Amino acid sequence: MKPIQVGLLGIGTVGGGTFNVLTRNQEEIRRRAGRGIEIAMVADLDTERARSLVGDRAKVVADAREVIANPEIDIVVELIGGYGVAKALVMEAIAAGKHVVTANKALLAVHGTEIFEAARARGVMVAFEAAVAGGIPIIKALREGLTANRIEWIAGIINGTTNFILSEMRSKGLDFDVVLKEAQRLGYAEADPTFDIEGVDAAHKATIMAAIAFGVPVQFDKAHVEGITKLQATDIRYAEQLGYRIKLLGIARRQDSGIELRVHPTLVPAKRLIANVEGAMNAVVVQGDAVGTTLYYGKGAGAEPTASAVIADLVDVTRLHTADPGNRVPHLAFQPEALSDMPILPIEQVRTAFYLRLQVADEAGVLSRITGILAEHGISIDALLQRESAEGEKNTDVIILTHDTIEGSMRKAIEQMQALPTVLAPIVSLRKEELA
Repeated sequence: MKPIQVGLLGIGTVGGGTFNVLTRNQEEIRRRAGRGIEIAMVADLDTERARSLVGDRAKVVADAREVIANPEIDIVVELIGGYGVAKALVMEAIAAGKHVVTANKALLAVHGTEIFEAARARGVMVAFEAAVAGGIPIIKALREGLTANRIEWIAGIINGTTNFILSEMRSKGLDFDVVLKEAQRLGYAEADPTFDIEGVDAAHKATIMAAIAFGVPVQFDKAHVEGITKLQATDIRYAEQLGYRIKLLGIARRQDSGIELRVHPTLVPAKRLIANVEGAMNAVVVQGDAVGTTLYYGKGAGAEPTASAVIADLVDVTRLHTADPGNRVPHLAFQPEALSDMPILPIEQVRTAFYLRLQVADEAGVLSRITGILAEHGISIDALLQRESAEGEKNTDVIILTHDTIEGSMRKAIEQMQALPTVLAPIVSLRKEELA
C-alpha cells in the first residue's frame, strides 16, 4: 500500500525531532500503522535551514499554502505555534479535506470549539496528543483509556519551566528572580518567559484536559490563572517545614454546581508522588470513579519526546484514515451533540484549603484577633506555626493552614485581617490541595 503522505508546517525543534524520529523508526512505525508514513513536503520560511535538515527526502517550500493545496498530501502537521497564521492554516487544511495533527495548545485552548466543529463538518480528524505534556500520552488516556470512568478531578504539573524553577528554589533556597536567570541560561526558560511563569501555558493545557475529562467545550477565557512570579523562598521553606511542597498545578475538578478550572501555585503533601516530580519533568494525576487514582509522568517538552506524541497521532490518523467519521473517537471524547453545558465556576465559588503567612507585631492578643476573624467567616484551622520574622525581633511570622473553605469567604477574612494595625505586611495566601 502506498505510504500516507504528510505535509509538515514548521521544522523547528519539534518539527526536526518529528522528521528524525519518523525517519529513524520508519519500519517499526509502518508495522504499527499498517502502511508507511512519509513526510513528503516541508514548509518553513527558512528554506535553507529546512533543506539542510531533510536533504532530498522531502520537498521544501516557503509557503505553507503550497502544502495544503497539494492533492497528494493526506495529513497536515501544524508545528508553527501561536493563534494567528496557525489558525488560518489549520482551518484551510480542514476545508481542503486534510486531516490535521498539531502540538498547538494555545490554538486549541482558545479556538478549539470552532476548529473541532469545522473538522466534524468536513469529516476529517484533528489530533493533538502533543499539545499537552509533551511525550506523556495523557490525551489518549483521557479520551480512550479511562472512557469507562466518571472523571472526578485532574491535577497536573504541566509546565516544565516553572517546575524547574520551583525545584531549584526549594533545593537551593534561592529567590525566584535568581533561579529564572539560571533557567534562561540553561535553556529551560525562553528569553520572554511570560507564558510559562504567569501560568498561561499551563492554563491552555488544563483547559484542553478539562474539556476531554468532563465533556464540555474548551473555555480558556473562564480559567483562573496565577503564575509563580510572586512566590518567595520564605514560603517554600515554611511549606517544607509543614510537610508540603509548592507546585504550579493545573487543576480541573467536577462539582455539583459546575467545574473548577484553575492554575496556581499549590501546597501539596510531600508524601504524594506528584510532589516529588522535580526539574523540568511533567506529571498528571487523574482520579476516576472506577479506576481510582492514576499518575502519568514523563518529559513534557523537547524535540523527541514531543515528536513521539506527534507521530503517535500520525499513526492513529493513518489507521482511521478510511474509517467512517461516525466511528472515530470524538475530538473531545464525548459525542459532539452530548457535550455538557456545565458552567466553569468563578474562583470565588471554589472550595479549597489555604496556607496563610502573616507578618505581625509580637504583641499579646494578636493571634486571638486573627483566629477570631477566621472563625467569623467559618474558616477552621488545620495547623499553625509561629516563627521569628526575618524583619526583626519585634515581628513574628504566623503561618496558618486551614481546612477547606470557600474562596470568597477567605478573601473577605484576609481583607479584614489585613486591616488590623498589628499586621505589618501584605498577607501571603496560597491554596492547598491534599489530592487524596
